[in-house]
Amino acid sequence: MQLGRRYLVTGHVQGVGFRWFVEAAASRENLHGWVRNLSDGSVELIAEGEREALERFERALWHGPSRARVEHVDITDVGPSGHGAGFTIR
Repeated sequence: MQLGRRYLVTGHVQGVGFRWFVEAAASRENLHGWVRNLSDGSVELIAEGEREALERFERALWHGPSRARVEHVDITDVGPSGHGAGFTIR
């Protein structure tokens, strides 16, 4: 069963390769969606896939790349869009 979730990651998560880290983690889990920086310094992303894959992905988000310092990951269920495949950096 496909699920969709929106994530808002705060902390020191811009300028440290966080979006590329997210793209690689999503690809490993065969998730679909996108990631982008927001003007307030946070990172927003949408990911869709199987529940177990999303759970592993969420654990990875809390770690991030070595230079990141994740303070909080807000998770909201959004339902799958069913659009496209792959994961992109916006």
